[in-house]
Amino acid sequence: MSSPKSDESLEEMWQELKTGIEQIYDNNISKSDYFRLYTLVYDFCTSTTYGCSPSNNQLHKKLTYFFHGHLECVYNKCEDFIDESLLIHYQKLWDEYRFSSKVLSGVCAYLNRHWVRREREKSRVDVLEVYHLALVSWKDHLLEPLKRRMSNAVLKLIEKERNGETVNTRLISTALNSYIEMGISCNDPYAEHPSLYLYKEAFETPFLSETELFYATESASIIRKNPISEFMKKIENWFIDEQRRARLYLHETTLEFLVKILENIVICKYMETFHAEFQTLLAYSKIEDLKRMYQFLSRVSGGLDQLKIQFEGYVTTQGLETIEKYNESDLNDPKAYINSILEVHQRFNSVVIAAFDSEVGFATALDKACGKFINKNAITESSGSSSKSAELLAKYCDLLLKKKPSGAEEMEIVDNLNQAMIIFKYIEEKDIFQSFYSKMLAKRLVQQMNSSGNDDAETIMISKLREACGFEYTSKLQRMFQDVCVSRDLIEQFKNVKGPLDVDFSINVISSSSWPFNQSLTFSLPQELEQSVQKFNSFYCTKFNGRKLTWLHGMSRGELISKCFDKPYTFQASTFQMAVLLQFNIVSTLTFSQLEESTSIRSDILLQVLQALTKLKLLKDTDSKIITTSSSVMLCPEYRNKKLKVNINVPIKSEMKSEQEVVHRHVEEDRKLLIQAAIVRIAKIRKVVKHHILLAEVLNQLSSRFKPKIPVIKKCIDILIEKEYLKRVEKDSYCYVA
Repeated sequence: MSSPKSDESLEEMWQELKTGIEQIYDNNISKSDYFRLYTLVYDFCTSTTYGCSPSNNQLHKKLTYFFHGHLECVYNKCEDFIDESLLIHYQKLWDEYRFSSKVLSGVCAYLNRHWVRREREKSRVDVLEVYHLALVSWKDHLLEPLKRRMSNAVLKLIEKERNGETVNTRLISTALNSYIEMGISCNDPYAEHPSLYLYKEAFETPFLSETELFYATESASIIRKNPISEFMKKIENWFIDEQRRARLYLHETTLEFLVKILENIVICKYMETFHAEFQTLLAYSKIEDLKRMYQFLSRVSGGLDQLKIQFEGYVTTQGLETIEKYNESDLNDPKAYINSILEVHQRFNSVVIAAFDSEVGFATALDKACGKFINKNAITESSGSSSKSAELLAKYCDLLLKKKPSGAEEMEIVDNLNQAMIIFKYIEEKDIFQSFYSKMLAKRLVQQMNSSGNDDAETIMISKLREACGFEYTSKLQRMFQDVCVSRDLIEQFKNVKGPLDVDFSINVISSSSWPFNQSLTFSLPQELEQSVQKFNSFYCTKFNGRKLTWLHGMSRGELISKCFDKPYTFQASTFQMAVLLQFNIVSTLTFSQLEESTSIRSDILLQVLQALTKLKLLKDTDSKIITTSSSVMLCPEYRNKKLKVNINVPIKSEMKSEQEVVHRHVEEDRKLLIQAAIVRIAKIRKVVKHHILLAEVLNQLSSRFKPKIPVIKKCIDILIEKEYLKRVEKDSYCYVA
């Protein structure tokens, strides 16, 4: 144990130690001096009586007094400095003081390790290690009296920087970091996150106030003198600058408050201005400006709501105007109609992706707008039917799938079908599309049954429809394809059994339940085809006992080779046209009545067939008049055509019109059955259901297929009550009773 020291000897030791400490803070100490001072501290701390440690306590107090006196001298040297010069001087003093304090803390390591630690374990939180004691002394005796002047100097530098001047940001960083470091707590000086009370009180509060004032003034000035696009570029730069500033010298917690002020001052305050300019930016496709506006308003709660409403309205208007540009002659042109819709959708879908980052709300607004102008526009109104879009989309798909492409063309067709499915998503009356599509698919398959056709594209389209609407929606379409395969095998068997026929004869056998064909018109088959038909009848009835064949002559077609003109033309004709033309093998001139009797074709159909053949200049009226039921017709021996193979198979208008009427009539009947099924299903689950709930659930269940009309639903309810599936309970409720 060290021998006890007198008070005088301890004072002498302190004086020597003090001189050394002053050398440390003058940055004038050698390695040997460091170890000498370390030994002095050790001797001072171990010079105790009976194991007590009054000298330790005394040394700690003397160090506290030293810091007080030293920092008073330092403060006096700061009196003549202001603004940036003050920060420069402070930076130098702070760097030197902190370095020297760390050296002194090393010299006093024995005091820190033993006495300070022991005292803090006794809950004496006022006892700090030497380095922390130095920091607290700096805060109390230098920073507190200087903080107002320093904060003003920092704020002036930040203002200069915001105005575009170049400033020494290290001065700001040093000052603010010292505020943060001064937030040490006596209770826990080693805390990972020191208290920010000094930083917030001395700097952050006035800084945020200055920020609010600065941007309020700047934004008002800029928007008054510049267009909205320039104002938004400025806002973008402000956010970038403030985020950089926060990373460079502000505490991380300040950024949140800083951004909030910017959002309130330069975004929320000008919300109406943004809304007013939004449609102009859309009209001129200013993608970058739209992107900025979206990014700004997405920062604010509810900031995008009005934009979504405006976007939906604008897209709807643009869609309606685009469709209105088409002439009356274009109303039934599926390609022009669908391409016009796709043009609008693609234009604004690219805006949603590029400008609005595919945000769900804007994507939904686009969907709603497309649904509106696709299902109700100039074309649907002029046709008097809201289902016109569904019909034209089906016809568009039919045009694509009739092609027999190869290579790159096939990929183009698939791409076009993908585009068609985009529009299909918006069609409300999907059952109308289904009916028209199935009829057109049936015709395509019948025409291509004995050739490869475009089976891959057909299959792709059906799989897309199944994904969109479910298996039931495409079940009949898939059964048609199965029938095609079965029919091909049957034809091969027929040819193997019967051998060669008088004509090149091919039959397609399909099931009546899956194919949307009506009963064939009355018709007398030409004698040239009769033998082949009879042979197939005999073959089929032998193979399938109990089945009955119904011939669809209206769907049949064939080829005729002529020997009465200057060239051997081959005519691709319908069965009706063949029946008429074959009559001229016997005589050269025939009356309408004779043709009607020999072919058994209905008079209105026969009239259209003759008119079509006359227009093609294959036949002519003997009196050179318009073909009527009293006309006589003959072959035109002077018929000429550049092609040797000529397609004369022209659709009969009356059949086309009646087909459309039949489709709509069948769809209406199917809808009533679907509505009744949905009502029964809902009532069976609920047992008792209120009227308004029943209506809502029926609409919800059937909305994927079509949009039921309320009067039709009510009528179906009445039908089910008559059939005793339901009965009324009270005034507005129904009970399931079946």
